[in-house]
Amino acid sequence: MRSLLPFRAVRCLWAGGALVRAPSRPVSSGNLQLEELFASGGAMRSFLERLEKPRFQAPSWVQGPELAMATQRLREKERELQETEQLLEDENEDIRKLAENEIISCQKELTKLKQKIILLLIPSEETDENDLILELTAGVGGQEAMLFTSEMFDMYQRYATYKKWHFEVLEYFPSEIGGLRHASASIGGSEVYRHMKFEGGVHRVQRVPKTEKQGRMHTSTMTVAVLPQPSEINLVISPKDLRIETKRASGAGGQHVNTTDSAVRIVHLPTGVATECQQERSQIKNKEMAMKKLRAKLYGMQLEEENNKRYNARKIQIGTKGRSEKIRTYNFPQNRVTDHRISKSLYDIQSFMLGTATKKPVIRI
Repeated sequence: MRSLLPFRAVRCLWAGGALVRAPSRPVSSGNLQLEELFASGGAMRSFLERLEKPRFQAPSWVQGPELAMATQRLREKERELQETEQLLEDENEDIRKLAENEIISCQKELTKLKQKIILLLIPSEETDENDLILELTAGVGGQEAMLFTSEMFDMYQRYATYKKWHFEVLEYFPSEIGGLRHASASIGGSEVYRHMKFEGGVHRVQRVPKTEKQGRMHTSTMTVAVLPQPSEINLVISPKDLRIETKRASGAGGQHVNTTDSAVRIVHLPTGVATECQQERSQIKNKEMAMKKLRAKLYGMQLEEENNKRYNARKIQIGTKGRSEKIRTYNFPQNRVTDHRISKSLYDIQSFMLGTATKKPVIRI
């Protein structure tokens, strides 16, 4: 994820009009590094300098106070590094060794500060704090695709355990030889969706399958869908959006029902949804019941809209499950995991599949 952060930060600043000067070379996720961004006259450095000017209008998503503190700390640490580097020319060998150790420490802290600044510049999504539903489905490749899907499901389960998240299996449909056709799980915990949202898409595996008798390498796929669980819908109905009508109740009920304006009809003007009630003799009680029915109808409409959003998000992520749609490739013979969105490769596939502290994810934060 770290390699993706500079690119996303620059893209967000560019979209928000914060960057008025193009970098010296095209912005790409493969060659844009921290040092390039924060170099004197670089895109990030220029933006941070303008941010301190009183008349500069910062984008609405910039976290001002925290960003200012991190920027100030960055400058202080850079000055400290420059002063320490001068000690490398000291005649005393002990002082030079101390300076070398201090320089290494300063450089590490500078890297952390730069990464923190980038994180503060990336707009957060309102679903970042949500729990999620994780869906895994075998794609192209028959039994080998199902075996790989099973391994991926185990990897995510171990990763959730490492992050101390709650992992609950909702569906699990195994294949005949120990693979996995389809599975879904509910994952809950701190910033679950923020950490997992980049996992959605087609994952491709290249290896010699256990089912292959002639030693040929196969290419198979599986899909991952990461869907944020809808938060509790807060239904707020403004009184000005309602038209309340009263009328005489009709039907059986005696003289009182037919001679008083006890029936109530409520219309929600923005949606046109209407409910009415004449069940009770009291107009107040009928109004309460009509309002309850209206709230239920509007809640159902919002819930349906939320479900449609989740369905569309899932459809976009899984695509057709084809090999050409892959977001990540797991090449076992080369011990390589490549994320095609950021042109980044990691040569430690076994550690990656463990999903634990030894794993250095390509995309995850």
